[in-house]
Amino acid sequence: MQALIVRVLVVDDSEIVRRGICQILQSQTDIEVVCEAADGADAVRKVREHRPHVVLLDITMPKMNGFDLARRIRQSSWNRSAPIIIVTGRDDRRTMQEAFEIGATFFLQKPVDRVKLTGLFRTIRGTLLENRRKHTRVPLHTAVTCSAGPRTVQGVTWNLSSGGMQVEVDNLQPGDSVKVSFRLPQSGAMIDAVGVVVWTKEQRQGIQFTKTNAQNQQAIQKFIVEAEKLD
Repeated sequence: MQALIVRVLVVDDSEIVRRGICQILQSQTDIEVVCEAADGADAVRKVREHRPHVVLLDITMPKMNGFDLARRIRQSSWNRSAPIIIVTGRDDRRTMQEAFEIGATFFLQKPVDRVKLTGLFRTIRGTLLENRRKHTRVPLHTAVTCSAGPRTVQGVTWNLSSGGMQVEVDNLQPGDSVKVSFRLPQSGAMIDAVGVVVWTKEQRQGIQFTKTNAQNQQAIQKFIVEAEKLD
């Protein structure tokens, strides 16, 4: 897995404020400011174009204020779940409450404190890494047993993530609840998990895990990490 560089959009109508925030962020080797915007309307275009991991924005801006921009991001199909950091000179409780109600993730007051901002990004990066690991898929070609109600069928696996797997098994349909059993290569760990079929395409099916015990989850994650090292 390549190192995660957190990609950031900084939105503020003050060039001085933007420059100060960018200097703090760009002093960190694992953060990249991919673009800046001076108003909300321009920020909407840049969020769509650059798909930043994090949006850092002011409240009071021309054309579209920070609250409306945050709403647009949360209601969109692009960057809907990206962390939003509100940075403002306001310090009243009502402003903070409204910021969180519209979907802001964090709230910082101006002037921006270097230590607080870099500490906040360490927290964000940790969350992004965890989500990345959860959705990382690695190839896995091994036999699998699937039990769906009274039926037990044999098949093969194609890939594996911590949240599910792709298999090739006869007679599985979307919505089927299944129990899958398979053995991980190298470690030989036997994995038993419960899941649901979320899609089928041609002869393959996607299964989302709904129940795995801690030992199995740890074994799967270890297998994924080792497989990535070989990639």
